Amino acid sequence: MNEQVLRLEDVELHFPRKEGALSILKRLVMGFFGKSERGPRSCGLSEINLTIQKGEIIGIIGRNGSGKSTLLRTIAGIYKPDSGWIGIDGQTSLLAGVGVGMNKDLTGRENIHLYGSMLGHERSYMDSMMEEIIQFSELQEFIDEPLRTYSSGMKARLGISVATAVKPDILLIDEVLGVGDPGFKKRSQQRIRDMMDDSNTVILVSHSFGLLKEICSRMIMMEKGKMKCIGTPDEVIGAYHEAEG
Repeated sequence: MNEQVLRLEDVELHFPRKEGALSILKRLVMGFFGKSERGPRSCGLSEINLTIQKGEIIGIIGRNGSGKSTLLRTIAGIYKPDSGWIGIDGQTSLLAGVGVGMNKDLTGRENIHLYGSMLGHERSYMDSMMEEIIQFSELQEFIDEPLRTYSSGMKARLGISVATAVKPDILLIDEVLGVGDPGFKKRSQQRIRDMMDDSNTVILVSHSFGLLKEICSRMIMMEKGKMKCIGTPDEVIGAYHEAEG
């Protein structure tokens, strides 16, 4: 039997919605008379039920604003659900955007230590991984320069190199796997496959259907904060194209 590493039960998440001055004044007046009410809220996630096994690679697709990134950030603990339950067995790491979790005034080498510490690793361990990370990132001549001098692609390459080298139990990737030249993209994808072989779990958001179809065991399609469907890559990609008309 496969080992379960992640489970979400009836997860709901809502965000405050911008409101006008008149609405804010009304709520303040109501609060003064002891009749407080919460401001308008928009749905981020609704009715999310999901179980993921150790070693799976799960792809998430959907239109912009469908809840893909919100789901990843909720799993990572950045957003706290309004209701429902999330059970995680192991360490998670979120790669989202470029330079997230890094300090622009520190060098690339110093940021490797910083990012590693955020993932719970001792400095001595990161020292032992340093040369492998630098070599994989192909940033040798820039590694002792401040991060603020890096391009967006270089920052993302550094983050991918650290996260995949230290191999968290559950790696969450949001649209950064396709950075770099074709050679780096290919090596990054192979590193993800190696993580699967080592029974690590990967959940990634991407618009690259070809990549997802190649490396994912299952896929999820998000729509308006809900899981519209879940299944094999062919099934989910087919459902997406059908919905697009």
